[in-house]
Amino acid sequence: MEFKKNQIVELYIDDIGNEGEGIGHIDGYALFLKDAVIGDKVRAKIIKTKKNYGFARVEEVIEASKDRVSPRCSKARQCGGCTLQHLAYEKQLEYKFNKVKNCLERIGGLENIEEKMEPILGMEEPFYYRNKAQFPVGYDKEGNLITGFYAGRTHHIIDCTHCMIQHPVNEQILLKVLDYMKKNNITAYDEKTHKGLVRHIVTRVGFKTGEIMVCLVVNGSKKNLRNLEMLVDSLTEVEGMTSICVNINKEKTNRILGSKIEEVYGKPYIYDYIGNVKYQIGPLSFFQVNPTQTKVLYEKAMEYADLKGEETVWDLYCGIGTISLFLAQKAKKVYGVEIVKEAIDDARLNAKMNGFDNAEFFVGKAEEVLPREYEKNGVYADTIVVDPPRKGCDSKLLETMVKMAPKRIVYVSCDPATLARDLKVLSEQGYEVEKVCAVDQFSHSSHVETVVRLKRK
Repeated sequence: MEFKKNQIVELYIDDIGNEGEGIGHIDGYALFLKDAVIGDKVRAKIIKTKKNYGFARVEEVIEASKDRVSPRCSKARQCGGCTLQHLAYEKQLEYKFNKVKNCLERIGGLENIEEKMEPILGMEEPFYYRNKAQFPVGYDKEGNLITGFYAGRTHHIIDCTHCMIQHPVNEQILLKVLDYMKKNNITAYDEKTHKGLVRHIVTRVGFKTGEIMVCLVVNGSKKNLRNLEMLVDSLTEVEGMTSICVNINKEKTNRILGSKIEEVYGKPYIYDYIGNVKYQIGPLSFFQVNPTQTKVLYEKAMEYADLKGEETVWDLYCGIGTISLFLAQKAKKVYGVEIVKEAIDDARLNAKMNGFDNAEFFVGKAEEVLPREYEKNGVYADTIVVDPPRKGCDSKLLETMVKMAPKRIVYVSCDPATLARDLKVLSEQGYEVEKVCAVDQFSHSSHVETVVRLKRK
């Protein structure tokens, strides 16, 4: 049977894809449908066809799956943020557990992996969990000033000031900024023409400290923001307002933040904690967005590291030292490596602030720093912890890790596919996977974090 664009079909959803989309089959031809759930019977419109599969849009749910729920957010279907809000939370967890398991089996070639997998660690309250938000500012079709989030895979702004996964204080902040912009005729940035001033409103909230930062990203400077004191007076009515600043980004780019910050009110950073460790967070700092689950994730990494107080630990891709300092509580010495100089400045500051004199940090690519320190300076490791970006570990880095022969490797991953690929390499080079635990760090999205413990055979 041949399928064409715009054709209407009826089908049963029998599988779930890598991004959380539903999959249905007609005569062996697979159709991928966003917002569909296993068990749904739907009427759908085909929007794109390939040789063996295609993409379709749900026009009507004829019979709803028992696992389908009504999204708590009215914008969930349009917005690109929550791709799974229509799926019951326990089923989201089941999907993420299976996603990790399937990747480890298919890509990693790891047998009987489910026996080594602990139950996935989900959230008690999977809403209002994010401590950082980046809201683009623009106009609707009628020319009204709006802010919210981009629709999936587009730069079309969905007007949304109340987000179900962001900290609730954001709504108050957004309404105040929009009110100030309207009263002072401050324009929103237009990507197409590269004109207009305010590009994004970025917020950060310290969940434990209650401190709040607001940063306006502008195509100009703070002197272009007329009557700025009016905005400061309004924002400082919000309890916990600690830092207001302006970020300069005049580039024609998709990157949200520029490198230059101009202070407006308070100090240029806020503080927050993960467990007992305190961190200083600036507008450009990388800090995990879900502090509740980050603590869960790091405690699991700490448990897998099984430190007794005499170990030398390397933390690769260490960012601002979040995991390094967590490990420094129990290790003899921790070395952290990160390519971003500003992140290492933050890491050193955070170590000093927490009184850790057993943590040392290097700026550079992990795949260059580790071989250099190992080969030239004879630095060894009892335990190596890696928390790489989505693309996983560099092959040279894996090679050096194997040469250094630590007793234990703890791998923290945000992408099950690249994790599986790297575990395959380590498994072939004398390491054995002992334990795996998935952690739901990004509820209502298809993303999942995983911690793996490996021991040298």
